[in-house]
Amino acid sequence: MFYLNPTYLLFMAPAFILMLVVQWYVSSAYKKWSQVPSRSRMTGAQAANRLIQMGALYQVNVEGIAGQLTDHYDPKSKVLRLSQGVYQSSSIAALAIAAHELGHAMQDKEAYFPLQLRGALVPAVNIGSYLGWILLMVGFFLQSSTFGWLGLGIFSIGAVFALLTLPVELNASSRARQLLQESGLVTSQDEMQGVSHVLNAAALTYVAALITAVMQILYYATMLIGFGRRRD
Repeated sequence: MFYLNPTYLLFMAPAFILMLVVQWYVSSAYKKWSQVPSRSRMTGAQAANRLIQMGALYQVNVEGIAGQLTDHYDPKSKVLRLSQGVYQSSSIAALAIAAHELGHAMQDKEAYFPLQLRGALVPAVNIGSYLGWILLMVGFFLQSSTFGWLGLGIFSIGAVFALLTLPVELNASSRARQLLQESGLVTSQDEMQGVSHVLNAAALTYVAALITAVMQILYYATMLIGFGRRRD
């Protein structure tokens, strides 16, 4: 019903287009710099282990994982999981991604507040994404603005999560640049330009996700406001 609504398209079509453009940009940046070998010739796994030693993150282990761009740090098990294209590659993209994920491990060790706050919101986001949507639909079906606004409030936790993700990711990228320079894994301006290209492209995905979440909230808020006016 929403996808055929012109108002829905007015709000969400620009966000969807932005997501597609960003995904293309990320794929393009990764493809370009995954084909450029680093001067250090160290693989992503080797670089991660070297940075772990430098940062005294001895509790962190490095593992390979299937898929492409599936790299992540698991704070519960203290494991840095790198996709095969990063784990086994000595490319500029592999170094950038490995260092970025290690930046998250450093945040975890230092109890970086935005990371802790985002982690605390995970259960609420998981519940809110379903419960908020259900309450919204109940509100529209029963023509109850109370249920509708309550559902939208719960649903909006996802946007708060997306907002908190930005400083976490930007900080991890900043740490990655510093780590790569201080360790000597990246030594030239061209290499650092490639690292920045990959990291900046990845950061845009979180910006696009936040914009999409905000536009969706605005759309439902517009519907609820219009619903309230019709009842009056």
